[in-house]
Amino acid sequence: MSRTLASDLRAQIDASLESEDWLRARAALDQLTGVERTSATASFAIARYERLRPQLALTRCRLAILRSFTVEPLVPLLRAAAFAGGLDVEVQVGSFDNYAQQILDPASELYGFSPDVAILALQTRDVLPGIWDGFTDGEAGGRQAADEFLGSLRQWIGVFRSRSDASLLLHTFEKPVSANAGILDAQSVQGQARAIEEVNQQLRTLAAEHAGVYVVDYDSLVARHGRERWHDERKWLTMRMPIAAEYLFSLADEWLRFLYPLAGRIAKVVVTDLDNTLWGGVVGEDGIAGIRLGRDYPGAAYLALQRALADLYNRGILLAIASKNNEADALRAIEEHPAMLLRKRHFAAWQIHWNTKAESLRRIAEELNVGLDTLVFVDDNPAEREAIRLALPEVTVLELPLDPMGYASALRACRLFERLTHSAEDRSRGKYYQQQRERRVAETGHASLEEFYYSLEQKVEIARASSPATLERVAQLIGKTNQFNLTTRRHTAAEVAGFAAAPDWDVYTAEVRDRFGDNGIVGACLVRRDERGTEPECEIDTLLLSCRVIGRTVEDAILHFLVEDGRRRGLRRIVGWFVPTAKNKPAESFYPRHGFRALEETAAGTLWALAIGERAIACPPWIQLSAANAFASGEVAHA
Repeated sequence: MSRTLASDLRAQIDASLESEDWLRARAALDQLTGVERTSATASFAIARYERLRPQLALTRCRLAILRSFTVEPLVPLLRAAAFAGGLDVEVQVGSFDNYAQQILDPASELYGFSPDVAILALQTRDVLPGIWDGFTDGEAGGRQAADEFLGSLRQWIGVFRSRSDASLLLHTFEKPVSANAGILDAQSVQGQARAIEEVNQQLRTLAAEHAGVYVVDYDSLVARHGRERWHDERKWLTMRMPIAAEYLFSLADEWLRFLYPLAGRIAKVVVTDLDNTLWGGVVGEDGIAGIRLGRDYPGAAYLALQRALADLYNRGILLAIASKNNEADALRAIEEHPAMLLRKRHFAAWQIHWNTKAESLRRIAEELNVGLDTLVFVDDNPAEREAIRLALPEVTVLELPLDPMGYASALRACRLFERLTHSAEDRSRGKYYQQQRERRVAETGHASLEEFYYSLEQKVEIARASSPATLERVAQLIGKTNQFNLTTRRHTAAEVAGFAAAPDWDVYTAEVRDRFGDNGIVGACLVRRDERGTEPECEIDTLLLSCRVIGRTVEDAILHFLVEDGRRRGLRRIVGWFVPTAKNKPAESFYPRHGFRALEETAAGTLWALAIGERAIACPPWIQLSAANAFASGEVAHA
């Protein structure tokens, strides 16, 4: 970005703030923060975002940084970029090189801060000096020291996990710019580089032993930018800051790639334009044979973008189209052009007509039953991007470079597409939405809603969550489900694992199948029991359903199970909060519709209660319910 453009954006931001044109101020701020990443810009942006705070829908995140090197200069860069993505990050930087004491001391400022996420950022030279300095081929002392350090790290993680439910990020250890043995190091299976790689592999194994512990591949990050350019030896010796100024943002960005999914700031759908975005040229004017798409320049740029979109599709992110075009021409190009990587089957929805893009995005969100804030809009036209920023500020608009060769990189750089888990449901999400389209067609062919429900032949299986993969899926649903979610409490993976192991908690999943296919695990319920005293009860802490099955009475089947399970346990009542948000309107009537009465009302929400002995909750007759090993007695129930 030129200095003139940056200056113009700053002036536009301040002028918009002065006139209280919040949308234009936000749009210009996001643009400035995304393309000029300097300390001065970060300070400017943070001050302006603070003025905009009442207008922003921010998700709070408390981040603790435990470190063996100076990180303070990158904190403003991280906070400014986080604001642009809807995250309000409060940062606590631990005392220099004091990470072990912070973790081991139960009264430390780390636990007093009560972080949502903690980062343990350690350098190889600081904690593995025997491998970093003067390491020779197969040196036993260096490897023994590494084993001792990993033993200490295992202990620290165990202590941290026992005292905090925060997610923990561990840096891998970077290799030196040059191996001590020169090119000889690569000839040995016991060289310096191999020793560091082995430590990093053990680090990954250690992280996998604990819920909510993840690995930041710091070594790969350094390698991507170049080891010689990444390091600033002068700053290291004078400030204990090893990173060159131009790469401070790169580390902040890498951390944000973890903070976004941990805080639930993720995109579910990427909506792309067609002409001059998915291919070069205008299909209505150039024809299928005339559009630019293929392995050679310039078509290779568009093929690279399609490849990046295909990777997102395989990650479980939905693809959709918003294009001003003739639908028949556009769909024929998608299906018939020999170089097209993406076909109609890859797209969960499309709006191809001559109406506004804003209208198209609204229709896509409605069709897919997702919020506008889960859409990312990709369009080569700056005017279209600006129109969406102003008309639909909830939508994330991807800023594309002028050169199409950079489109794929811009898409891959979007943090909203990052995921920390990859479930079977993610791998099959595109297929699920093809089946959803078939369900919508089937619905129009029935005289009544009940007849449609019966035609679906739904089977709901409720199971007790216990395996690591299932618990990760529950945590994933908790982190991203908004519409049918009674409380939207964002429990971490560590918390979910803790609940599943606790004697007074139950963690359940709901898997839904119908005649169109298997939807996978699309529901979760967390229940806490209190069986003491004369009024034993259970509280529904969390009950949620994926948007894929909202409106199909699956939630009624889950409540039937919970009430019957409570009856078997001898509980007197079942209670639960409904906490209204801007997005969970579909869940608002759930409790009163089933005969719950309001016990308590606060500014945050309403506590509802149902006397189990006074009312039975029927399972919908069109649902076949099974609860293998889920009921307290272990019986299998069918309804």
